[in-house]
Amino acid sequence: MPETLRQRLLSDEVLVADGATGTMLQAAGLPEGAAPESWNLTHPEKILDLHRAYLEAGSQIILTNSFGGSRFRLGKKGLEDKVREVNRAAAALAKEAAGQTAFVAGSMGPTGELMKPMGTLSYEAAVEAFAEQAGALAEGGADAILVETMSDLNEAKAAIEGAKQVTDLPILCTMSFDTRQHTMMGVSPRQAIEELWPLGLLAIGGNCGRTLDDMEEVLRQMRAAVPEATLMAKPNAGLPRLVDGRAVYDVTPQVMAEYALRYVELGARIVGGCCGSTPAHIKAMAAALGSPAKP
Repeated sequence: MPETLRQRLLSDEVLVADGATGTMLQAAGLPEGAAPESWNLTHPEKILDLHRAYLEAGSQIILTNSFGGSRFRLGKKGLEDKVREVNRAAAALAKEAAGQTAFVAGSMGPTGELMKPMGTLSYEAAVEAFAEQAGALAEGGADAILVETMSDLNEAKAAIEGAKQVTDLPILCTMSFDTRQHTMMGVSPRQAIEELWPLGLLAIGGNCGRTLDDMEEVLRQMRAAVPEATLMAKPNAGLPRLVDGRAVYDVTPQVMAEYALRYVELGARIVGGCCGSTPAHIKAMAAALGSPAKP
């Protein structure tokens, strides 16, 4: 894979990302309440299996198992002293699985803390935490940093700034527009792209959220606001319903594949899935987008 992720996207190619991590690891036996990131150290074979399943389904970009890998989230599980170890392992495992056949994006999700003035987390402390995480992901071999599932614009900016302080890797950013096509903190798709795209991102878009139609509207608004931006979409497989205490997602692989084509028409160049999506969903999306699964 001699070309960089930046070169591939500049060629106007559509790249297929992976699907859910958390719900897949729960299905693989992750105990309720346990930090998925801890499995990078205790169950590396399970993480490799997950990555390989998505690669076999056709993923060209896989995310590291490090969504909650900041000192704040790991600290809630008594793992605050394992930030570097957990994140390095996350990237190294993904890189081992991907080899030279796919790109590895280092996942950085929100801290779980409210930023000032609504909460107690300062911008400076957030930057420091994200820099710590991004540095470890880069050490482990990530090809890019993905700031994902953000609701607070300032937290997204802190994550981008933190990553820039410690690595020259390209940075992608997606926010979760799950409240009437705004984030939980009231950020619109237009506001997000107008404030974040000028920071030098490689791609920007939405992930998680509520419905596939909502994601389509997010992309439409972003494209209208900044037509030249490279867009990314990783929606949930619909809204979950509880069955025997477990979240069940009803959107079929074929439906997600149909929406993937619509997202590409709106300018998306990276398309994958989030909560509830499986290798079967990614396989259908890859086939629809002309990137079939490995035989």
